[in-house]
Amino acid sequence: MSRRTASWHAATVVGTRPETTTARRIELDVPTWPGNDAGAHLDVRLTAPDGYQASRSYSVASSGEGTRIVLAVDEVPDGEVSPFLVHELRGGDRLEVHGPLGAFFVWTPSDDPSPVQLIAGGSGVVPLFAMASAHVEAADATEFRLLYSVRSPDDVFFAEELPALATSIDLDVVYTRAAPRDSPAPVGRLTPERLRALTLPPERAPRVYVCGPTPFVEAVSQWLLADGHNPARVRTERFGGS
Repeated sequence: MSRRTASWHAATVVGTRPETTTARRIELDVPTWPGNDAGAHLDVRLTAPDGYQASRSYSVASSGEGTRIVLAVDEVPDGEVSPFLVHELRGGDRLEVHGPLGAFFVWTPSDDPSPVQLIAGGSGVVPLFAMASAHVEAADATEFRLLYSVRSPDDVFFAEELPALATSIDLDVVYTRAAPRDSPAPVGRLTPERLRALTLPPERAPRVYVCGPTPFVEAVSQWLLADGHNPARVRTERFGGS
């Protein structure tokens, strides 16, 4: 695993576009960025004209040694930072970012032959998308599976990239409120039974990464442990308002 020193960097927005009905994809150029492992996150700091500062953490959707960073930010309506990033940010704007952060919740190619199970809730798919993409790009032989729980097709992150990714990894999407007409699975929340049916069993000793809102992560991790997964093999990352 790479060890990179976190520090503050000046970032320039080189592009933004809608990601979902409530989220925006943001591409940053950060000339001093040292690169990051898949699954890492960073802090974004905004400074108001009166000097007031607010910062929040966001997962990085990209990985590798380049100086371009991709974020996918979901709006929290009463948040201090995300509404500005989603609605006000424009190409050419400058931000401060601090990172890369996180050494526990990352994936890099290794000699560990055990399979990898990714479990995402909503925008929690961002770091897991980075992991799956890095796995494919590295032509890594490890078995990868991604279970993605999301409200509706309009709320799917990386909707353009996921079909191509699904040719290299096993992808299951659970829609909790509305599903595409051709979806074979029933609409409804993830349950212990559905989780068990759509994920690698504990007997295979998978490395498991779970990311999403706090209630989602807590429920999923409890179900995994109840099914017999090794706690040392289950890594979690959760988030609240921003």
